[in-house]
Amino acid sequence: MTDPRPHPAPRPKHLDLKKDQGLTVYWDDGTTTFYPIPYLRKMSPSAEARLLREQLARNPLTVLPTSAASSGQPLTATGAEMVGNYAIRIIFSDGHDTGIYSWDYLREIAPGASTAPQSANRLCEP
Repeated sequence: MTDPRPHPAPRPKHLDLKKDQGLTVYWDDGTTTFYPIPYLRKMSPSAEARLLREQLARNPLTVLPTSAASSGQPLTATGAEMVGNYAIRIIFSDGHDTGIYSWDYLREIAPGASTAPQSANRLCEP
């Protein structure tokens, strides 16, 4: 007989942020996921970034906004902070700091996962 109770979603055991490379999440289910800094910035759950992804889904020719990365400066994370026990907020070198990445959202956008949004590839292009 199977247990009818829902299984809890995986949670991070350890987070490793390399400010010039990306965030590595070691999940309690034994998996490890690496999120490059440009990918995290473009997949930010902020309202501004969500709107851009919706526009790209409707019109692939949407003009992408300029950022620190396109002005010759490498995009980095300048800091991060925990938000309760459910998320992390990352501060980027282009000034963006409004995205709160919940553990569920990070699992949803995991690079290479079948649930990762297809528009993410274009958003990360230089």
